[in-house]
Amino acid sequence: MGLPAKKRSKQQKRERRSHHKMTAVSLTTCPKCKKPVRPHRVCPNCGYYKGRDVLEMDVKAERKKKRKKKREQKSTS
Repeated sequence: MGLPAKKRSKQQKRERRSHHKMTAVSLTTCPKCKKPVRPHRVCPNCGYYKGRDVLEMDVKAERKKKRKKKREQKSTS
């Protein structure tokens, strides 16, 4: 098992770790609803991507409501 030949100074450690910083998430605006969206992803608000509606948000919203009702019925029972 290898061991370091010499101690690394504090400055050397800091210089090595300078590349470990976090980067901010880049955002663009959705051309349809003007909300911020990550690039190359479907808009979670309207389901729009590359000039067309990819997700049917109405159907998705209805399913969500049905699931919520079922959960409420289970919790009250």
